[in-house]
Amino acid sequence: MEFPTWSEIDIDALRHNVRATRSLVGENVRILLTIKADAYGHGAPRIARAAVSEGVDMLGVATLHEGIELRCCGIDVPILILSPSLISEIDEILEWDLTPTVSDLKFARALSFSLAGRKVVKVHVEIDTGMTRAGVNEDEAIAFIHELSRLGNLGIEGIYTHFPSTYVDDPEFTESQVKRFASLLDKLSAQGIEFPLRHTANSAAITQYPDSHFNMVRPGGMIYGMFPRPDFNGGGLKPVMSFKSRVVNVKRVRKGTSVSYGRTYTFDRDATVAAVAAGYGHGLSRALSNRGYLLVRGKRAPIVGMVTMDVTLIDVTGIPDVTVGDEVVIFGRQGDAEISVYEVADWCGTISYEVTCGIGKRVPRVYIENGRITGIVTLVGERLPKERIQLS
Repeated sequence: MEFPTWSEIDIDALRHNVRATRSLVGENVRILLTIKADAYGHGAPRIARAAVSEGVDMLGVATLHEGIELRCCGIDVPILILSPSLISEIDEILEWDLTPTVSDLKFARALSFSLAGRKVVKVHVEIDTGMTRAGVNEDEAIAFIHELSRLGNLGIEGIYTHFPSTYVDDPEFTESQVKRFASLLDKLSAQGIEFPLRHTANSAAITQYPDSHFNMVRPGGMIYGMFPRPDFNGGGLKPVMSFKSRVVNVKRVRKGTSVSYGRTYTFDRDATVAAVAAGYGHGLSRALSNRGYLLVRGKRAPIVGMVTMDVTLIDVTGIPDVTVGDEVVIFGRQGDAEISVYEVADWCGTISYEVTCGIGKRVPRVYIENGRITGIVTLVGERLPKERIQLS
């Protein structure tokens, strides 16, 4: 069979990126892989297995149910919930052996009460040094941690903060955050409070701010071979995902013909139009309407008309012999040609992370290792690869 639209996940590239990250931070710094939002659209269970096999120490998710999914798939390394959790989620956090972030005493007391007579549960404390999204206010941190340490059955394993501006030209703010975080650790140490794990560095900080590494880092995008900005690609990272589709119709149209919803594009010449089996329902953004390109037969073909839920039209007038079934690359390589995820993000007015996170569940994820398909995950579950599946 052939898939009309699919994404290819290069596990060899992922492994390379984990090793490259390790070489940047050294052997004595632990790696927490941020695997939230289905591993930035790459498929969390398969990515987790590969990353853990390469020595990733911990996984970071955004929600309780992201953590449960990984546990159900047999992932047994520590999993940190990076976003605030609700009191109503405590029972499941404990049941699935997940590590919550604690930055609210009401939640902490409820967690401690739930643990009465049970084992100590590890928690991490988030300190707000400038993200202003979550976490304990910096000037309240010492009092908060002292109060937290008095609660029974809670083991304060980690402390961390978030950087809001490592991807913009604002080094002074990030450097200030690092210094203030380090100063807080010193003050707490002087009062006899130590943290086994101390982490601040996201992908950009790993490459740009070595003082932020402490003893654990939190890479996300760089493990998937991308950054919000392409000029931040340190360490020779490789793209992990390609997004592909197929031509499902080709027709000749006359000068003056309009195309797609709203008739926003009208040909000023006779032309050849190809319909591609991907639309915004798959993750090919509607923002690409009448802008951007797709690759077919190694050539860039402009998108014409409005991107619809299921189909996108491209002008293939200058590309000979385009036919039904031809592979179309939304981002990735085709022969010597390439459209990068950064270009797609730029055309959409967003960042690369949103592009990959936006690829829907209706799109099969096809996992490739050593040049062959090793797994396929579709909307209805995981399938074993078969020789009859052809992707090119």
